[in-house]
Parts: sequence; structure tokens; C-alpha cells
Amino acid sequence: MCNLPKFSDPNLIVGLETSDDACVYKINDEIAMIQTVDFFTPVVDDPYLFGQIAAANSLSDVYAMGGEPKLALNIIGFPNCLDPQIMAEILKGGASKVIEAGATLAGGHSIQDDEPKYGLCVTGFIHPSKILKNYGSKEGDVLILTKPLGTGIINTAVKAGLANKNALDEAIHVMTSLNKEAKEVFENYPINSCTDITGFGLIGHSIEMAENSQVTFELDLNNIPFIPETIEYAQMGLVPGGAYNNRNYFKDKINCENIKEEYLDLLFDPQTSGGLLISVNEKYADDIILDLQNNLKTQFSVIGKVLKYNDKYIKFKN
Repeated sequence: MCNLPKFSDPNLIVGLETSDDACVYKINDEIAMIQTVDFFTPVVDDPYLFGQIAAANSLSDVYAMGGEPKLALNIIGFPNCLDPQIMAEILKGGASKVIEAGATLAGGHSIQDDEPKYGLCVTGFIHPSKILKNYGSKEGDVLILTKPLGTGIINTAVKAGLANKNALDEAIHVMTSLNKEAKEVFENYPINSCTDITGFGLIGHSIEMAENSQVTFELDLNNIPFIPETIEYAQMGLVPGGAYNNRNYFKDKINCENIKEEYLDLLFDPQTSGGLLISVNEKYADDIILDLQNNLKTQFSVIGKVLKYNDKYIKFKN
């Protein structure tokens, strides 16, 4: 990426510089356009559920910027050797989430591929003054996470034939849940920064927020929500390779002494269609939690607070 040509446009409000969740382009003083694209290989066997999960994941980037999805295009790669009805079910699943988001699906593009891949290119809109960015966290803020962790580990357990039905059902519930309701709660408060938790895991995306804000996040391990059974599966070594990649990449920016290995595996676990993580002044926390209780169907929690930068970007509460 560093070798790509640099583009400069005064209307590009959010670009590549801070590795934010989507780009934002100012149309006029009242409207900015959010643009994002995401797709991946199946994480479940059911094609309809795969379509739902991939679409929810793609739509999430718009919600993470505080925006409203309006237009979506399918992106799909599909092998010639599989029944075309499978592709139809994937697309139906994706369409169901676009409808739930209140957006319009207006076509897309398909190619032949040796392995199925699916996702969306999504356009959303927001007022230029209301954009949520992955920087701006302030000392004294609290950190709120809107979904439990563990989807990567659950999916690994499924591949090994060791995941029980309750764990899998909860993981599917988490992955297919839109971040729409959480965004609609957060837009009523002066949120300082926001991101969604996806491939870099909770730690990786927290480091991005903390580093871009030049602060330290103090996480409370006791308050971080996990999908049931994930700790047991992590203890069994059912950990995706991406978790180890994340850990190796971010290890120098975190103080994790005395944290058990299974918890580190969960904290670095790459998430699919994960929740939103916000940083907000502590005085709004109680009201936000009450609003989330009335609107969310996933686990959520205040998972930490923001401190003055102190050597590492992530530390854990003693």
C-alpha cells in the first residue's frame, strides 16, 4: 500500500491515513458519502447464512462511521463445479440484510473462482459534522463494546467438528446481527471515536484507535463479553491462524503480563461481523447502557477506560 500513488482531494474527509473503516467524501455542506467494500470466503456451511453474515459484515463499516447505508452492490466469486442454486441462496441471504438495513441492492458483479467469495460494496450517507472516526479518544473516556468476542474460535471449532450447537447458534446470532441499532443509539451522544471489531481482533482495532488518538486503553478483562464455550475451545488450541498473526504484529504495543494464553487468543481472535467499539465521555455511559439495554439483542459492556499515554497503547486493569 505504501507504494501506491498518493491522492489529494479537499473533499476527501477520511481516506487511508488512519486505516479507518471506510472512506468519506464530502458532497456538500449537508451530505457526505461513505464508501466501503468487503468480501470473504464462507465461515459457515449454509449458503443463505453465509450471505447474511458477509452482508452484515460489509454494512458494518458504514455504521462504524456513524452513517446510514443506502446503496449496495453484490461482489461474488463462484466455482463452476457447484450448483448455481447455492449462489442464489448466498445472494438471497445478502439481500435479506440489505433490506433489514433499509438500503437498496442495485446489482453487482460475479466472476468464476475456485472458492466461493461474497460481500458487498456499500454506499452510505452522513452529515459531514457527524462522522465517527477511529481516533479522537480522550483521557477519561470509557470504552463500550456492543458484541461478544469469539466468532473466529467458534468457526475453528466448527471445522474441527467440536463446536456444540449452543455455541454455534450464538456465534451465528452475533455474526448476522447488524450494528444498525447500536449506531442509532450512539448517534444521540457525542461519541469521541468508533470502530468495528473485525479481522484484527479486539486488541488490534483497539490499538488502532489508541495509537491514532495517542492515548492508552486500559481494558478490564472481567467485563469483556465472550461467546459461551470460547474459553474452553481456546484452551483446547482451537485458535485460527489469524489470531497468531495479529498477536505477532501487535505484540510490541501491548502490556499483557499475567494474562492467560486462552484470553490472549480470544482478544486477538479475528472477528467476523463483530460489534462496535466506542470511546465516550464517562458522564454519558449510564444513559448509553440503558439505551443499549432497550435496543440491542447482543451482549454488550463497558470494557475499559482511556488513560494518558503510558508506554504501551493497551494495558489491563490490575
